[in-house]
Amino acid sequence: MSVWPAWKVRDGGGATVWFGVRLEFGDGARVDAVAVVSEGCVSIEDVRAEPALSLDDLAALADWIEGPLSEACGIGTGPDADGGEGGEDADGAGTGRAGSGWPRGVEGQWLIAQKYRAAQEAGTDPVLAVMSATGHSRRRSLRLIGQARDAGFLTPRRARR
Repeated sequence: MSVWPAWKVRDGGGATVWFGVRLEFGDGARVDAVAVVSEGCVSIEDVRAEPALSLDDLAALADWIEGPLSEACGIGTGPDADGGEGGEDADGAGTGRAGSGWPRGVEGQWLIAQKYRAAQEAGTDPVLAVMSATGHSRRRSLRLIGQARDAGFLTPRRARR
């Protein structure tokens, strides 16, 4: 993976920096992205892929580039940063932040489901409950909830109409 600064705009006391990101895979597939860093937050502005990414791959893109991009930007590079020494284990369950203490694999998925259902029964936002329990971002918590659904611990989502 390659990350390089594309341009920087100074505004008042801070700056907004755009980075180019390229992932190249052994089979010839390539993903190019433009990421912007402003006030310590990283967001993706543009993605181009050959061949096109599936929705699952697009959702995983942020996880693929988060660590190297954070290092290039100089933010969130400590051992407790998301994307630092965490990651995914063999069955796809997130390990979370290094030292977070959240269990891996099936046990972690079961606990996510318990937190989610408890919040639903209490009439509170289940995603916020999972975020609070795990210490992860909304995006990462939604992925963990999806993994708990895939493992059969939560009912499938209702289809939107």
